[in-house]
Amino acid sequence: MSKNEDTMILPNGVNKKDFLAAIKEFEKIVGKKWVFKSKEDVYLYRDAYSPYWDEPEEPIPSLAVAPKSTEEVQEIVKVANQYKIPIFPISTGKNLGYGSSAPNNRGDVVVDLKRMNKIIEVNDKRNYCILEPGVSYFDLYNYIEENNLNVMMDIPDPGWGSPVGNSLDHGWGYLHGQFRDHFGNHCGMEVVLPNGELMRTAMGALPGAKTFAENKYGYGPYVDGLFSQSNFGIVTKMGFWMMPKPEHYTLAAITVPRRDDLIPLVEILNYLEDSSIVGWPLYRSPLNPEYGKPMNPELKSYLTSKNGKPDIEKIQDYALRNEIPYWRIDVSLYGTKDAVAANINYMKERFSKAIKGSKVEVTEDYDLPLTEEQKKSLKHKVTLGIPNLEIFWLSTRGEELGPKDGHVWFSPIIPRDGKELLKCQEIYIDTFYELGMESMITPFSHPRTWMYRAFCFMIGFANSREDKEINEKMRKVYTTMVKVAAKHGWGDYRAAPPFQDIVSGVYNFNDNILKRFAEQLKDTIDPNGIIAPGRGGIWPKRLRGDKNA
Repeated sequence: MSKNEDTMILPNGVNKKDFLAAIKEFEKIVGKKWVFKSKEDVYLYRDAYSPYWDEPEEPIPSLAVAPKSTEEVQEIVKVANQYKIPIFPISTGKNLGYGSSAPNNRGDVVVDLKRMNKIIEVNDKRNYCILEPGVSYFDLYNYIEENNLNVMMDIPDPGWGSPVGNSLDHGWGYLHGQFRDHFGNHCGMEVVLPNGELMRTAMGALPGAKTFAENKYGYGPYVDGLFSQSNFGIVTKMGFWMMPKPEHYTLAAITVPRRDDLIPLVEILNYLEDSSIVGWPLYRSPLNPEYGKPMNPELKSYLTSKNGKPDIEKIQDYALRNEIPYWRIDVSLYGTKDAVAANINYMKERFSKAIKGSKVEVTEDYDLPLTEEQKKSLKHKVTLGIPNLEIFWLSTRGEELGPKDGHVWFSPIIPRDGKELLKCQEIYIDTFYELGMESMITPFSHPRTWMYRAFCFMIGFANSREDKEINEKMRKVYTTMVKVAAKHGWGDYRAAPPFQDIVSGVYNFNDNILKRFAEQLKDTIDPNGIIAPGRGGIWPKRLRGDKNA
């Protein structure tokens, strides 16, 4: 027995003899060098931000297999069925904070699709692309620039993710609203079903179709949504709509002096955004200190000066006395130079009439294409589809902070409404107070605004690689926050595997009919329960057990 076999983690319900036989089959399909079974290799697939780091529950895979083609994926699925081995597909596996490349269960086999990295087509006349799951945003951007194509892709943070993987997990971006919804912006997919058969959806179901990535629906039921945040198949190809590169780009900053100005501010921005006058609006408050720097001591004292909770009147007075805008929103505008200038003037007119003391200032103004120097100095590179890794400043050290081990995102969706945001602040502050914790939310916490027509009021809960008590406490707080949010009609849009059951559990209208429907479907098309058991809170019958308790 080799050292690897002696320390091997086994998939749930699979004995060592069968697993070793399956490994030989996997090696025949993809070649020995693409079956990763040493501890050194397998541990690369751990979730670097796992809230169960080094605990028995941490979902470390048993093995990873990296196919090169759709045909190899089909063969892997057939072997998994033969031995009832749970497999967990990943594209680039870089969604840190939402689970990364780790499966839902300890011992599941990761099917790493990184070698399936073909850019099948990019069309800058009809503005679409067709990609395999191993293509990253960096890959696609480089291909577009090297071939001087006149389109750009809406991208998330960071740029090492996969358009296919990000869209299947309901990721978002930074351009106009219709492009920011990455799954909503896809068009056509190819899927290996749990029995190994290959299916194409929408127009792709028509052999020889010429509009795979242009017409979403084809004929008959639209089934694409079944393959996002779920476990009904392995997607091996997807089409996406792309945005033509604009002639001109302007970044404008809108500031308002008072907390309640948020209410008319959101209403006007909703109009501007839904009319495609502006792209992504980045909401912030200048009352927050720069990352890593200490908050002004006077301002900080007001966060707990009213019986342990914030004194909003004193915070507002502090902002006015020091001439600090309460809110600042950066917005991107795209189009011709004249059209962008006209829209800036229109914005100034709308805000000055509606909000006393509001200001609109242009902070960046460029004709495209940008020079390399302009690209480097761009404040929000993602708003022009330029992938980067700058988001990792979130985990860096600052004057008041040491480097972090990581974080887990709590991401509830709330209405795109100023009153609701202020209410959400209040509810979260009260919840932290009742938990006896320093609140991570203040009366000037801002929403995340990637999603089109809704806000996300996001919190990054820090985890630890050294202190299991910190992780245990974090898991309890996360669970509490999910339940509190659900009580007020707010639900997470995405969650790391350890929290997918609790998150899916609050989507329980009519005695959990959505979950029961998904389970019936799972039992029908994947009777052996081999594909990603538990993903999205959907468990196969053989592993369901007490998961629905």
